[in-house]
Amino acid sequence: MKKQLCYNLINCLFPSIYGNDEMKTGVLLQLFGGVAKTTHEKTSLRGDINVCVVGDPSTAKSQFLKQVADFSPRAVYMSGKASSAAGLTAAIVRDEESFDFVIGAGALMLADNGICCIDEFDKMDPRDQVAIHEALEQQKISLVKAGVRATLNARTSILAAANLINERCDHSKSLQQNIQLSAPIM
Repeated sequence: MKKQLCYNLINCLFPSIYGNDEMKTGVLLQLFGGVAKTTHEKTSLRGDINVCVVGDPSTAKSQFLKQVADFSPRAVYMSGKASSAAGLTAAIVRDEESFDFVIGAGALMLADNGICCIDEFDKMDPRDQVAIHEALEQQKISLVKAGVRATLNARTSILAAANLINERCDHSKSLQQNIQLSAPIM
């Protein structure tokens, strides 16, 4: 990308955030996305780019997510602190009119072919974090509940924000030791 074009784009996308140009550029590239490919061995490689913004509290992480969610036409913003596995993926709910069981879309389904912004990702229950593994790796959500069996698309990029454990980075520790995320999620 030409430097001036990149600078203009990130400042249009994030006009109220001062500095953080590297982070802005990374999120901009995430919005453009990658290219899905199939290798000679017939292995599919997804084109979605997942980003987790990690930093001290009050460093504009939430502002990044909110501005991306406002800008992108296919975006869902949610707080990890108040989310559940069903809220992330999907749930089986009873239809009020027919009383049949139907699928209630979660954030990853609603953001299919878009971006799911998850704030306070480090505050999520680890069991709920596990719920997004399949979506991250396979771009699908498998659902088998209440007699309903479905495989749902979740071809979404995830932009997450997480705080450091002790509110400051301990450079003597690894990234995983500085944040509360499991190894598979990282």
